[in-house]
Amino acid sequence: MPGIQRAKDMGLHVVVSDVNPNASGFKIANDRVIADTYVVEETVAAAIHYHRTTRPIDGVICIASDVPLTVARVADALGLPGISIETARIAADKLAMKQCFVEKGIAVPWFCKIDSLEHLRQIVSEQGLPFVLKPVDSRGARGVLRLTAGVDLDWAYNHSLSFSPTGRVMVEAYLEGPQISTETILIDGKAFTPGFTDRNYDFLERFAPYIIENGGHQPSTLTQEQQDAVSRLAERAATAMGISTGVAKGDMVLSKSGPKVIEIASRLSGGWFSTDQIPLATGVDLIGAAIRLALGEKVSEEDLIPKYQKGIAIRYFFPEPGRVKKIRNAHEFEDMSWVHRLGFFVKTGDVIEPVTNHTKRAGFVITTGKTRDQAIERAMKVVNTIKISGLM
Repeated sequence: MPGIQRAKDMGLHVVVSDVNPNASGFKIANDRVIADTYVVEETVAAAIHYHRTTRPIDGVICIASDVPLTVARVADALGLPGISIETARIAADKLAMKQCFVEKGIAVPWFCKIDSLEHLRQIVSEQGLPFVLKPVDSRGARGVLRLTAGVDLDWAYNHSLSFSPTGRVMVEAYLEGPQISTETILIDGKAFTPGFTDRNYDFLERFAPYIIENGGHQPSTLTQEQQDAVSRLAERAATAMGISTGVAKGDMVLSKSGPKVIEIASRLSGGWFSTDQIPLATGVDLIGAAIRLALGEKVSEEDLIPKYQKGIAIRYFFPEPGRVKKIRNAHEFEDMSWVHRLGFFVKTGDVIEPVTNHTKRAGFVITTGKTRDQAIERAMKVVNTIKISGLM
């Protein structure tokens, strides 16, 4: 929604594609296309039809939605700027991505395609735990598990497999160390990474074996040297995938042996990182720059260099499972200048399910502060004060 609004603020005629005729984005878009963005051919056909019969399309982009192949195919069909179809294919397939990185000398955790439950048992027996088990082609942490001694491998394998549209899973080494989200824009091969945030996994044990992120914060606690090393690796990884002009969102880990790439997405990030957190923390209009690139317009290098580093934090709500009876105390923060954005994914009467992936979080708050620690303290105050209560 903030991305759609930013495009409109730039004076653009915005056409939103969604399979749901009641999609929220349609409320502020100039026009709509009813098509499933996860079904490539359906969206391509709808875009071509709109382009030929209604109004020419000058650029295509996705924000948060992990549909790089759909975007690349639409761009290719309409002759628009964008990454290649092959690059998008690599971005949409975690196994192909890792294999690409190994071939290009990009540091990644050890990984292996899992052919069967017996194969998984063999890997665990030979190498020991912990591992991360994940679908090759899913998103939102669906089916992603941290395998430790207490996890039933039979259940884990079938759970992870159930979230893969192509029936493929993989394991990779679980590496201790800070995890970081990066956001890079490349222009003719030159990379800029204004987005750099420490990811928060303080609930790793609470929700085990599911790997659930509880927001993040800026500026990073890493040294400048460490930040530079992580950013350079993310930029090299994006280039290795074939991105010379475009966006790359990195999931990185700073292990004992140095930074390694977990994943690189060829799209703008979700979780209000690209739309809100980066501009708040650095003054860089990342969305505006990405939109201009998608239109084939020039983006100044100066526009991508952080102007400052302010304290920003995002935290999520994780109430106990049950039916929501009431959301209490939210009004206490309505006029707080340091609450940038406060929202809920549930309402009275909804059922809160156990947290198994990132779609099960109940709400979020983004706070600002003079320092990182003050922003975190304020975010935790909001989370601890607001009560999402059940059972009805």
